[in-house]
Amino acid sequence: MADPETGQSPVQATSNTSEYTPLLPSDRQLISALHESQDFIACHIVKIHGEDSVVWKLRHSLQHWFSSKWGHYFVILLVSADICCIFADFLISLHMCEHAGEKGFNLKAWELADAVLDYASLVFSCLFMAELLGSVFAFGFRYFNSSFHIFDALVIIAAFIIDVLLRGPLEEAGSLVVVLRLWRVFKIIEEFSSGAEDQIAELQEKIDDLEREREDVMKENQQLKHRLRRGYEDADGEVLDGNAS
Repeated sequence: MADPETGQSPVQATSNTSEYTPLLPSDRQLISALHESQDFIACHIVKIHGEDSVVWKLRHSLQHWFSSKWGHYFVILLVSADICCIFADFLISLHMCEHAGEKGFNLKAWELADAVLDYASLVFSCLFMAELLGSVFAFGFRYFNSSFHIFDALVIIAAFIIDVLLRGPLEEAGSLVVVLRLWRVFKIIEEFSSGAEDQIAELQEKIDDLEREREDVMKENQQLKHRLRRGYEDADGEVLDGNAS
């Protein structure tokens, strides 16, 4: 069956994600592997929901979003905000432990702030779980071919379980697991740098090709000038010979 947007088969339509020009090298490898295989999820969606379904269009939109630079910027923003909330929660807990018995210390206000940060941490965990599920839905189970994605998924699931099930000191200690998300930020930044280097290398190759083409054109131009000069000289020689005779 054809894709409603492109008129191609499900597997062929999946390959159109390359038109989005993924920013990171890992995204390009993932999408390349995706359209080279029989995408089970894509075929299943078209078979169950039909070729004009909103689900099919949603999947392509998610592929575009997760592969775009704005998608990666959004993830970095979420991770940074989550880490800030975790450290703020940790510092508030320490402050409460140090000053809980002091006269005039407003314990309820600090407990309220701590509770707000706990809910914020839960919201972030839910957002990251939604991102993980959305990535699997968009790219299929080949998403886990990358060891980076496996590690990231384990951190997300562990943080979600900690936020939902653990309370008290165990929650405070377990929340430190979420700090491992910082590795994700460093990984994305590293891939940004790698992607920029790849783009620079591609541009350099194009520049070298254009330089070679320019040299070839210059040589051809010189040859044409030389031929024209010889032609003029031969013509002038014939004219002189004709006048002499």
